[in-house]
Amino acid sequence: MAVAKEMMGCSSFVSSSKVFLNSTYGFQQKQNRFLFVKPVWVPMEQKRRVHLRKAAKVPVVAAISEDLIKAKAKAVPAQKEKAVEFKVTATITIRNKNKEDFKETLVKHFDAFTDMIGRNVVLELISTEEDPKTMAPKRSKEAVLKDWSKKANVKAEKVYYTAEFTVDSNFGVPGAITVINKHQKEFFLESITIEDFAYGPLHFPCNSWVQSNKHHPGKRIFFTNQPYLPDQTPKGLRALREKELDDLRGNGKGVRKLSDRVYDFDVYNDLGNPDKGIDYARPMLGGEKVPYPRRCRTGRGPSETDMEAESRVEKPLPIYVPRDEQFEESKQNAFSAGRLRAVLHNLLPQLKASISAHNRDLNSFSDIDGLYKEGLLLKLGFHETVKKLPKMVSKLQESSEGLLKYETPKVVSKDKFAWLRDDEFGRQALAGVNPVNIERLASFPPVSKLDPEIYGPQESALKEEHIAGQLNGMTIQQALDENKLFMVDYHDIYLPFLDRINALDGRKSYATRTIFFLTPSGTLKPVAIELSLPHTSPNSRSKRVVTPPVDATTNWIWQLAKAHVCSNDAGVHQLVNHWLRTHACMEPFILAAHRQLSAMHPIFKLLDPHMRYTLEINALARQSLISADGVIENCFTPGRYCMEMSAAAYRSHWRFDKEGLPADLIRRGIAVPDPTQPHGLKLLIEDYPYASDGLLIWNALENWVRTYVNRYYPNSSLVCNDRELQQWYHESVHVGHADLSKESWWPSLKTTDDLVSILTTLIWLASAQHAALNFGQYPYGGYVPNRPPLMRRLIPDENDLEYANFLADPQKYFLSALPSLLQATKFMAVVDTLSTHSPDEEYLGERQHPSIWSGDAEIVEAFFGFSAEIRRIEKEIEKRNADPNLKNRCGAGVLPYELLAPSSGPGVTCRGVPNSVSI
Repeated sequence: MAVAKEMMGCSSFVSSSKVFLNSTYGFQQKQNRFLFVKPVWVPMEQKRRVHLRKAAKVPVVAAISEDLIKAKAKAVPAQKEKAVEFKVTATITIRNKNKEDFKETLVKHFDAFTDMIGRNVVLELISTEEDPKTMAPKRSKEAVLKDWSKKANVKAEKVYYTAEFTVDSNFGVPGAITVINKHQKEFFLESITIEDFAYGPLHFPCNSWVQSNKHHPGKRIFFTNQPYLPDQTPKGLRALREKELDDLRGNGKGVRKLSDRVYDFDVYNDLGNPDKGIDYARPMLGGEKVPYPRRCRTGRGPSETDMEAESRVEKPLPIYVPRDEQFEESKQNAFSAGRLRAVLHNLLPQLKASISAHNRDLNSFSDIDGLYKEGLLLKLGFHETVKKLPKMVSKLQESSEGLLKYETPKVVSKDKFAWLRDDEFGRQALAGVNPVNIERLASFPPVSKLDPEIYGPQESALKEEHIAGQLNGMTIQQALDENKLFMVDYHDIYLPFLDRINALDGRKSYATRTIFFLTPSGTLKPVAIELSLPHTSPNSRSKRVVTPPVDATTNWIWQLAKAHVCSNDAGVHQLVNHWLRTHACMEPFILAAHRQLSAMHPIFKLLDPHMRYTLEINALARQSLISADGVIENCFTPGRYCMEMSAAAYRSHWRFDKEGLPADLIRRGIAVPDPTQPHGLKLLIEDYPYASDGLLIWNALENWVRTYVNRYYPNSSLVCNDRELQQWYHESVHVGHADLSKESWWPSLKTTDDLVSILTTLIWLASAQHAALNFGQYPYGGYVPNRPPLMRRLIPDENDLEYANFLADPQKYFLSALPSLLQATKFMAVVDTLSTHSPDEEYLGERQHPSIWSGDAEIVEAFFGFSAEIRRIEKEIEKRNADPNLKNRCGAGVLPYELLAPSSGPGVTCRGVPNSVSI
């Protein structure tokens, strides 16, 4: 055994807490240093082997040939031995498409034929070692994928092929595989596993489209699952590591093809379509004039009428994202089904609007109920109309009338009138779809931060008499001192846009503030709503305060005021908290990660599942959701100014250092530091479901990230000296967020604590924060009166001409202030799609190939521990939802708070935390 130890290049095989031997390569960790060990390669044809017995949890590094041990014992120098060639087998997993069109099928059969005559898929195995003679990486002989033609008609989702590599005993450790696709058609390479090396299998997680060499000359490079920091990269892989990153960065020129894998930055200059007319022109977002995060560059040429605006690609034509970022088939099918559903829901209201103008408004609450019960088609009596529709739509109607109905939103499923109650209005500020704007009222009355020269007096119209009698006998000062007053304040974000918004056809809005009192039972009671309009003159009545009702008239005034607050809330939720903070602001970090972090980098491996699908869903949003005359502009109060409002929030409110949950809660005054708590905070509203559940997940994420980071960065000097890591963060900030890069609040990246904080924040935003803001959109917003995305009328006062109409039929006036039937159904169809989990969703604590995504067994084991903690959190959330003392999540007609419950099935479930911003 002493001889064997010497041959293996290490002094001991003793297992201890400071020694970790990896199944892919041997290394010894002692005093936080990594010692790489060279295994001995053993031909599989050798008849006799001595197998080392595993120590506890320590995989065997290599099997030692008895003949070689004897040879070493005779003191024959190893370098004088003749290298022995032997073969190893690779299993290659290719993922098939479930459905192929005629052209794809034809090309597939052509590839099967040409494969038989030598136009194959060719692989080459590359060692981690350099050849001492050529100083180039050691390479195996080329190997050909076997049986491609024989398996051309296999219908399975995954097809397994084999290839045989010939290597010699001096080859060293395989670290990479190159692939050349000589076929006409791309294929999806899921993974490669190499058997027959004596110490066990090698895994290459690929998960990538391999393009035809005809269209993309050159070899595709795939690395083993073994993580390496840049300075620890074996010599044989260093050049390949750099080449792969260079390929992904591209040269910043030219129009990108859909098959490209190039990640680059650009400004948002593709939201408008000035070629269609001035009404479709939109300002460029990104740059000194209008700061905004960067998006993925497509390289399309300028429009014909504006050289600064990128030309548009309209549906159904696809928009470029790097090939591996595009939706996989099951995700694409689910998304397309949702889009088809949206077409059906939009088509029929348009028919109704064109046939009967007086049906443009919602005439009664029963009209809304009919969308869920009878279905739009049946309710409107369009049986004959359907016969005239395209055959595809007719068939769908015949096969499933449910496509023409909406599911009853959860907010009215348990209590049809819950949305009318003040306690539900307050509860949704803590446990609804937008629970991130509630803040502690530090002083009364609140004061605007807007420039008084432009926007008028900063003072609020709220007075002590408005709320004094509603504080359970407290004075205002007592309520402030005891942290009983809270506020949702949309004054400063809406007021600069109100003149332009209210000049739009069918749009009317206020800039609102809502004051809440925290009751002894832990619920929020709204006590006053301030409604502000632009200041026009010293004597103008630009501010109005509405308080809880005392009679029938003031009840309807109060309901209208709450509707305007909800409309403000819906706009800020969608444009700022949802789109900006989780979609747009994540994109630069994702682009930079692909450009600067090798697939071998441990931080890339950590972030990989949290970047899935984000570039694709953001591109689709630019194409049809946030674009000129898109769904967001059509459905939300700010209309054509939606994205300008989002950019204004980015400039004045967004700070990366406050995006983590604890920092955000402290910023809003909702929590104070408390070192006795696991997450270090005490909530001032104890029954705050979003925050209390979120802190459980935040704490689990932070612990997992800290364990991971400490594994590869045992001291901070390694963080500072990691050039890929530093380039990733620098590019994310100075290119991806270039317009704010000079702000002093950006965290530095100098220590392991810095890295843990940055990574935890990014993973939180991509997973839990996005889930909390997205998957409740239909359950809460699908019933439009609960959260109207836009309002069409202001609240009349006694001097208005409309006041008499309001008094005569307040319900009709209320409904006429809500979105029209067409606007409502279009909005419902969109948020239904956005709230849907696809069948291939990956949830927090899950990831593809959980046992082999990393070659570091210690990290894999730690990940399973993290997964177990996520499951424990889910059980704790279930327990909380059954606690009658927690009235914001349990009670008669009260929805449980499950938006942060980690797991979910497919569909609209109002729960589930996916790993990434995937919808």
